This record gives sequence, C-alpha cells and structure tokens, in this order.
Amino acid sequence: MSDWEKNRLFDDWPDRYEKWFTTPIGSLVKRVEWEVIRDFLQPGPGQFILDAGCGTGVFTLDMISCGARIIGLDLSFSMIRRARKKAGDSCLRVISADILHLPFPENSFDKTVSITALEFIPDGQKAIKELFRVTRKDGAVVVATLNSQSPWAERRREEGRQGHPLFSKAIFRSPQELLSIGPAEGVFRTAVHFKKEDDPELASQREVEGQRKGLQTGAFLVAKWVKP
Repeated sequence: MSDWEKNRLFDDWPDRYEKWFTTPIGSLVKRVEWEVIRDFLQPGPGQFILDAGCGTGVFTLDMISCGARIIGLDLSFSMIRRARKKAGDSCLRVISADILHLPFPENSFDKTVSITALEFIPDGQKAIKELFRVTRKDGAVVVATLNSQSPWAERRREEGRQGHPLFSKAIFRSPQELLSIGPAEGVFRTAVHFKKEDDPELASQREVEGQRKGLQTGAFLVAKWVKP
C-alpha cells in the first residue's frame, strides 16, 4: 500500500473513531488499553516521547497528562489535525510522516510508542527497527496491535472479507509473532478479554479475570522492548 493510499484509508475515520470511544463498551476498551500502555511505557514528567501512528490523539493526550512531551506522528492529515485541535494549548507537536522512514536522527527520544498502527504495515520488522533507531539507550519501545489469537480478530477478518475499508487491509499478529520481529528480547501482555456485545459490568468482570489469569487471547496486544 502506498503512502497516499494509507493516508486516504484513514482520512474519513476521525469522527467514527472518536465516537466509538464514547460508547459504554468503547470507553471501557480505552480504559483497559490505556492501563497496559501506561504500565509498559511509564510516561513521566519531562520525558520526550514519540507517538508514531498517533491518530486523533486518543492515547497521546493521556501521555501528556502524565507530564511527558510528545511528538505525534501519523500519515493521515485529518487524524493529526484532530489530535492537534484536541490538544489545545498542551505541549503536543504533530507531524505527517511514515513510521518506516522516521524524520528524526538516532537517539532522539527517551521512549517511543506505536498504538494500533502496525497492523497496517506489512514490514513490521522495519517499523520496529525504526522505532529502536530513534530511541535512546535504555529507552522503552512499546508497540500495541490487534491480536490474531483474540475472538475479536475473527470478527474483524470477516468484516474485512466483506469489504470493510480498514479490516480488509489489516494484518493480525500473535504475541509470539510480534515479539519475533523485535531486535531484542521483549515482554507482552494482552487486554480486552470481553466481547464487544457484552454488558459493560460483565465486561469489566471478564477483563479482571482475563488479566488475573494472564490470558494471551485479549484483543489488544502490547509488547515492550528496552533498547540495549
């Protein structure tokens, strides 16, 4: 897929993307996903972090609320415009660029993160290599993607087969596949162990149980590496 095609793929999605996270189940999804991201990334005051594939800034603003300085990067102009508008006067810089060709020198950031962007990048190994390149020594590289071992994945595959504009292009990876494309030993967790149609209260209970058991079948797969 060309840069132009990837840009256009997401240009019509800001409103739908934002609306999903305001629904009862969508807001629960965001909360549990952010908890894993926060635990792995541990953004803190003064840290300089690259959010590669920031979209509309759904999680970017959470990182800023922890005191971090963020550069948000995305191919979609409409997405980053929405992120910039939402950020208001906060210290967020946004840039339109490709994660496979990050426009930064080596060792530019304390930490790097990419959330639900890798599933639209066939050469995931190159993308993670670029994140490592711009991360400073001992800095964390955190990548979140859609888990192929989740029941949500089969639904998304079916939607893709029926022509869904996003999921027809998506690449689903397992925890082992994600870890294998990193250049160092990493760790992972999954989240969202409930179903989209679950009652939010039941969904919360299922999430607690899935996290307690350390299940590998959560829809949201997060990996972390530390740059040696």
